[in-house]
Amino acid sequence: MERYDSFDLAVIGAGPAGMMCAYTAAQRGLRVVIIDQNRYPGRKLRITGKGRCNLTNDCDIKKFLENVPRNGKFLYSCINAFPPSAVMTFFEENGLTLKTERGARVFPMSDNANDVADTMTRLCRNSGVDFIRGKVKKLCIENNAVCGVEIAESSISCRNAALCTGGLSYPLTGSTGDGHRFAAKAGHTVNPCRPSLVPLESDDPWCAEMQGFSLRNISLTVYEDNKAIYSDFGEMLFTHFGVSGPVILSASAHMRNFGKADYRLEIDLKPALDEKKLDARILRDFQKYSNREIKNALSDLAASSMIPVLIDLSGIPEDTKVNSVTREQREKLLDLFKRFPVSVSGTRPIDEAIVTSGGVDVKEIDPRSMRSKLVKGLYFAGEIIDVDAYTGGFNLQIAWSTGHMAGMSVE
Repeated sequence: MERYDSFDLAVIGAGPAGMMCAYTAAQRGLRVVIIDQNRYPGRKLRITGKGRCNLTNDCDIKKFLENVPRNGKFLYSCINAFPPSAVMTFFEENGLTLKTERGARVFPMSDNANDVADTMTRLCRNSGVDFIRGKVKKLCIENNAVCGVEIAESSISCRNAALCTGGLSYPLTGSTGDGHRFAAKAGHTVNPCRPSLVPLESDDPWCAEMQGFSLRNISLTVYEDNKAIYSDFGEMLFTHFGVSGPVILSASAHMRNFGKADYRLEIDLKPALDEKKLDARILRDFQKYSNREIKNALSDLAASSMIPVLIDLSGIPEDTKVNSVTREQREKLLDLFKRFPVSVSGTRPIDEAIVTSGGVDVKEIDPRSMRSKLVKGLYFAGEIIDVDAYTGGFNLQIAWSTGHMAGMSVE
């Protein structure tokens, strides 16, 4: 079996957490190697944010922690050590111009995620980090301490190893759960993984009927057992399985009790109009199209893809003349515009999720170093840890901060 030279640190996974960890450790003078099975480092990073890469959120630490619903307190030390402001400065000083958009989301000025991945790759290489392309087969531990990593027909000797393999989302990029298996074999507890920031499935037939139809500038409210738990404004899409789009992905992160609670969505199709103003608008249109059938009288208020569904749910026969529509029927139509219903039966599979919720239990990781409490020389960073956040750049910030903390702590 071929053996490589000995390293101070072997980083498994060339994602944002892994490259930040490797770069930070190399800057401290350590000999570092990154092992990743992909041809190009940062493969998952290159497709985030629809290829634009929302790399952080320009917010303070309090706001950041409010956006981490799972184990946010664990991140307190690392986010204070490397907060969003420091991440932004880091990239700007290393040649990547940034911009801030709605919701304090931070993107590269180029709108190209490759520029973020290439920046991290360049910084790692310039700092002397070695890159090895290969699939890690085994984490070598002797006397309860890390001593090496096995890759196919070769092995690497190292004093420390950092598991930065991601979760289970986007498996084609290499996030296939290997890191969880290595952690479990090392004695760590791996909490069950489930999808977060993921499209939602619905049994409502009208979702499939409107497949491919997108809604803009709508208001969405999520109900858990008939209690409103989250609201958002933006865009969404009907699909053959249910619903997707930005507001749906954000909403999914708040729906954490599938199997125990019932979920449903209400969509306000006309959030700019209160019910009184919308009713007046409907009356104006009814007067304008008084001699038409109802199916031909809603084109000023709704898209053609949605009109048949609205009429069907209202219970108004589609050939009813507008001048024959009763007040009760009009009120039902009004209610649908303000509270269009979508039942939720579950989420899409985890391999369609942006983020994995679950992972290595935080109680077994030192939050001030990202070091394992169980195995000497073992570190964790990024999505492999059981922390996850809402959409808006917060999950990548977790990767940068935990990677930085691990890289600063390696001995």
